[in-house]
Amino acid sequence: MQPDTDYTIIGLRIKTWWAMFFVFCLAPLIHPVVSLLAIMTLAFFSLKEYFSMIRSRKADRRLYLWAYLSIPFQFYWIYIEWYGMFIVFIPIYVFLFLPLPRLINKGTVGFMRSVSSTQWGLMLMVFGLSHLAYFQFATPQYGAGLVLFLVVLTQLNDVIHYLVSLYFGKRKVVPTANLNLTWEGFAIALIVTTGAAYLIQLYLTPIGPVFGIFSGLLISLSGFFGSLTISVLKRDLLIGDGHKFDALKKKYLSRIDSLTYTSPVFFHMIRYFFEFM
Repeated sequence: MQPDTDYTIIGLRIKTWWAMFFVFCLAPLIHPVVSLLAIMTLAFFSLKEYFSMIRSRKADRRLYLWAYLSIPFQFYWIYIEWYGMFIVFIPIYVFLFLPLPRLINKGTVGFMRSVSSTQWGLMLMVFGLSHLAYFQFATPQYGAGLVLFLVVLTQLNDVIHYLVSLYFGKRKVVPTANLNLTWEGFAIALIVTTGAAYLIQLYLTPIGPVFGIFSGLLISLSGFFGSLTISVLKRDLLIGDGHKFDALKKKYLSRIDSLTYTSPVFFHMIRYFFEFM
């Protein structure tokens, strides 16, 4: 065990994982629009917490406003099933026009940091998570099962990685950013997640055992890189602000970091290999 680990976080994590599991199970069964609104709300609060980490200037507030306004547009493209606009809106159009509010009469100090950090937040918290909502519109027949498959495996991968790292982890991946990411946790989580994908794909998806195994590997790897990226990002943005860093451990961002990566990766894998998407 890690002698300097706060074990009270375990209970909080488990409660949050179960709450997310319940939401992602219930919302798709009610109506796709309910699921879309739930994920849009999650994206909003995740982006809000991300912005709270950034040491912003007064000139950046208008930039953040435009970033928030892009959220309903991104999810509206999903609602009307306009895949072409959905896939390019944030990576291209928002990327190109987002700097305008910061350029006009706001000077040049801090321009690169504020614009690039805002685009990073939009790509991860909005563009990445929005793929979760598109499953049910892209394939109404299998969408709910695919979302459940993805969320269960992503959360399982996080749980196993966290617990193994907590109790048995020795070799830390990035000790300066996250003490709970170890190579032992990564290896065991990869095996367990892949095995679970093989077992549950039959009940939740039409992808078959081979792609079930491949999906488990892909979700575990992308989830690991998602957690690692968000951990390093938070540490970089909150250097010298330990109190805020500790507070954010209990927020949304520490629970959905893996989903920001696994959602688009799994979505595009399914879309590429299967015609029902």
